[in-house]
Amino acid sequence: MVRLLPAVLFTTALHAQQPTAPRPAGQAPARITQVGPGPTNSITDVPGLLVGQYSKFGDGYRSGTTVIRTERGATAGYSQMGGAPGTKETDLLKPGGQVRAVQAIMLSGGSAFGLDAASGVMKWMEEHNFGVPVGGGVVPIVPAAILMDLGRGGDFKKRPDADFGYKATELASRDPVVSGRFGAGTGAGWGMGTASVKLSNGYTVAALVALNPAGSPVDPRTCLPYGMYLELANEFNLVQPTAQECTATSGGRGGPRDGSVDAPFNTTIAIVVTDAPLEDLEAERMAVIANDGLARAIVPIHGIGDGDTVFGMATTPPSHNLTNQELGAIFNAAADALGRAVIHAVVESKQMGNSRVGYCQQYPSACVKRK
Repeated sequence: MVRLLPAVLFTTALHAQQPTAPRPAGQAPARITQVGPGPTNSITDVPGLLVGQYSKFGDGYRSGTTVIRTERGATAGYSQMGGAPGTKETDLLKPGGQVRAVQAIMLSGGSAFGLDAASGVMKWMEEHNFGVPVGGGVVPIVPAAILMDLGRGGDFKKRPDADFGYKATELASRDPVVSGRFGAGTGAGWGMGTASVKLSNGYTVAALVALNPAGSPVDPRTCLPYGMYLELANEFNLVQPTAQECTATSGGRGGPRDGSVDAPFNTTIAIVVTDAPLEDLEAERMAVIANDGLARAIVPIHGIGDGDTVFGMATTPPSHNLTNQELGAIFNAAADALGRAVIHAVVESKQMGNSRVGYCQQYPSACVKRK
């Protein structure tokens, strides 16, 4: 069994890091570029991560939980924007506190009730001795955020509980994560999406999003996603839909209405991850800038009915070695990856029950090259 290092040990690693050798005088730093998507174009392209998802559909349910679990602990931060958040343990992520590492982060449906799923994550991790040593046991550090999907399956009381969190944690693996109606994206207006990118300096950055905004990720003028310009290696493979199809289906909002565009039923929750050795303040800054990725792909965003929360996580022990240029490239890659994950949620999520009609069902002419 792999045992997570306690948070206090995880952070002492920065004192063991040796400073990077200085660059020869007059030598300009090489420009850091986004080489292309990672091998699976999903969040598990970042080493040190396992992802588990548990969903229920039918018998009044349409909701689920996603758990992003680390192998050895991770530095983390967060950014919350919008007027209706639902979160747990986020104060622990503020830089300068005693706890500097997390063991997992949970994203879930169920509104405030869904935060109960985090107790199931903690139960599984305690049983497997993952957490911060305290007295005679361990305390797993599991920050969480939820989105509003109550009643999407027909029964207001059928929502994620501790069992969802336990099962999602138990299912966690390094397998590629597939975008669509899974985990926290099951009851989300537009589903769940993920994307990754490899940087020319060797680091990987990735994102996962449960997409449930008050705004729309689809431009009603073109019926293409707003964030199309973020595409890497033809990953979306969309073409301009016909004018007739766009006019007939867009309704001026990029698609037919469902609960995701009604004021009480919003909130997009996400996580961006890297294997770069970020410190806690840098993980927070990555999450803040990554929130811009939502603004690049959704209009409008961060409204009074949204509780948009983005977590930032680094799976490598922190160091002082990263330059401002490297940090800037990592942060911008996180924002782009999150914007791309939004589009993967849009194009990969199919209709489930009374959910929004899938994008390629609405605009089949846009998806002809994806078949």
